[in-house]
Amino acid sequence: MQATEVVKLLLGIGEPLVGRLLTYDALGMRFREVKLRRDPKCPLCGTAPTIKDLSIHGNGGGACEITSEHHAAVGVAPKAGG
Repeated sequence: MQATEVVKLLLGIGEPLVGRLLTYDALGMRFREVKLRRDPKCPLCGTAPTIKDLSIHGNGGGACEITSEHHAAVGVAPKAGG
């Protein structure tokens, strides 16, 4: 379903789930749609965003990278290449 949403957005066709959340109950075989409103105070997408630079995430979260020093501190052998 996620891939279908991406295709719809890229091609500009259909009705994407923008502003809506689709939940699936596998045991009951039921879908439910919940409408979502944008939070005007959201620091990323609100009316006055304070988060304007996401480049820290460009290489897979470099700010959260576990270094060899961290491994040594917790007594874990680092992965190959890390």
